[in-house]
Amino acid sequence: YWKPLIDRYGIAATMVSDLVDPTFRFMTADWDGKIRMDCSSPYAMTRLLGLRDKFDVAFANDTDADRHGIVTRTAGLMNPNHFLAASIAYLFQHRKGWRADSAIGKTLVSSSVIDRVAAKLGRRLLEVPVGFKWFVEGLSDGSVGFGGEESAGASFLRRDGTVWTTDKDGLILGLLAAEITAVTGRDPSELYTGLTQELGTSWYARADAPASSAQKQVFKTLTPESLGASQLGGDPVTQTLTKAPGNGQPFGGIKVATANGWFAARPSGTEEVYKIYAESFRSEDHLRQVQDDAKALIGRAFEAAAG
Repeated sequence: YWKPLIDRYGIAATMVSDLVDPTFRFMTADWDGKIRMDCSSPYAMTRLLGLRDKFDVAFANDTDADRHGIVTRTAGLMNPNHFLAASIAYLFQHRKGWRADSAIGKTLVSSSVIDRVAAKLGRRLLEVPVGFKWFVEGLSDGSVGFGGEESAGASFLRRDGTVWTTDKDGLILGLLAAEITAVTGRDPSELYTGLTQELGTSWYARADAPASSAQKQVFKTLTPESLGASQLGGDPVTQTLTKAPGNGQPFGGIKVATANGWFAARPSGTEEVYKIYAESFRSEDHLRQVQDDAKALIGRAFEAAAG
């Protein structure tokens, strides 16, 4: 993909790896020693991280080019949530051809920094279940300007506000990182740092916790009432959800929020675990407290279901 793009548009870019090898010997091992094309993993992206000081910005994609990894001089490999927030802030200020009512789309397990960016921009937030399919209609008709997932998948409209693609496109997110750097004189990491200075710093993590097949079934019947969450991380609970607020669709899990943080939990479809997504706007210690409270709440739900 990249060589034709560079040649056709005369982009001042360098391909640092053009090897095609079905054994993926050119890849460094991921955290568990396996070869994994995860362009948001610092282990898989070791080679590109080693070049961070040689380029203004660097980026890579997975094998089908629908996910992106962004490396900057100032921060190294960007957290996907950070790049989503920076991309949204930039695009909605620089795409004058987009509709005034085009929304910002995010999955409900993505960072709430995006919520704060949307509020700052005066844009509607469309918060949907995990899965890019929920952005298809909005991207098609222009009512959603940008749709993104915390797993480093996103897409956005053309400059004139018409649809570019209704699936994730890692290529245009890499090009966007270069555009941000060229137009603003700041790389996307620096743009994100500016956002946190204005909107607050976030600590975010995703973790797995063990769950049997029977316990994973509990999520199907879990309700705000049966969970009974009144406090989280020392703060009163303001919202407990089993359906995404953007489209009213169930997401197969539960999300609990306070003024200073939140967690979402949902079962894995392939492993005997459930996933916990959590975020704090206080501190890393507070994030751990939110995670511990989340595990305790879900654990009590498992016990109640077992009788």
